[in-house]
Amino acid sequence: MTLTQLRYLVAIADAGLNITLAAERVHATQPGLSKLLKQLEDELGFQLFHRKGRSLDSITHAGSHVLERARTILAEATNIRSIAANLRNESRGTLRVATTHTQARFALPGAVAALTRQYPQVSVHLLPSTDADVIGLLEGGHVDLAIVSSSGGAPSGSGIALPAYRWNRVAMVPHRHALARLERPPTLDELAAYPLVSYDSSLKPGSSLARAFHAANLHPQIAMTASDADLIKTYVRAGVGIGVLAEMAVQPDDQDLRALPADHLFAPCTTWIVLRKESVLREFALEFIGLFAPQLERRAVSRALASGGATHWPAVPHWRERAAD
Repeated sequence: MTLTQLRYLVAIADAGLNITLAAERVHATQPGLSKLLKQLEDELGFQLFHRKGRSLDSITHAGSHVLERARTILAEATNIRSIAANLRNESRGTLRVATTHTQARFALPGAVAALTRQYPQVSVHLLPSTDADVIGLLEGGHVDLAIVSSSGGAPSGSGIALPAYRWNRVAMVPHRHALARLERPPTLDELAAYPLVSYDSSLKPGSSLARAFHAANLHPQIAMTASDADLIKTYVRAGVGIGVLAEMAVQPDDQDLRALPADHLFAPCTTWIVLRKESVLREFALEFIGLFAPQLERRAVSRALASGGATHWPAVPHWRERAAD
């Protein structure tokens, strides 16, 4: 049994049992991957997957146990490599970050730029994904950390969540819009009277946007959703509806749009940095966390990893405080 075989096994599972896709992701050939999988099954003495013809149909009961252990072994192998690199004071490597489009576009550039200045031989790979996929990429071992937001507590899952900053939503309208002429913030009833354009997550019954309207017995029309805040603003400009989006997305070049405060309408959100429990981070990954969320001291982050997350975090700053620095 080899680490390569276990890596291929995990790749097949994460590719939805599509061997062709798994082979592409691990930079192997399909016949080579199939051969190593067969060798692993022969060594273990049982099948890891149920098959239909030449295709894999599902994971066997025994295969699910092996897959769980394989993920643990691969994670520990990564930890050992990180320990060795840190002991060698190695300043090169790759930082893989799964996050949403909004965080990647508006919140992360400063931290990424500062990191690459300090560690010019470190390559940062951002994987912009939907909220639902970000934590899965972390738990699957595809990234070193995840950055995701929630309107309640920490995101669910097996990771350690570090609070980075708080933020609110805004409503964006063209300057000619009736709501732009109000001399006060809009009410929830006034927003509900117009079609809305917001994030894909707003369609979920548990979203804070949906909860706010439901609590007021309002049923607005969601005219369009997108995962990218720039797309939301594009369709606001096109007259599709009122944009409801993160305040970080308001930029100086949005002079043709007006951002209306909505702090009083929707629950505030928190952006979290999520790490795998018991993971060993490279020094540049710890530095990146400090650059993105300066209130998170490196020693506190290390203690949280060692203790499984049982750490008291300082007050979480608001985005507006960060933007003013």
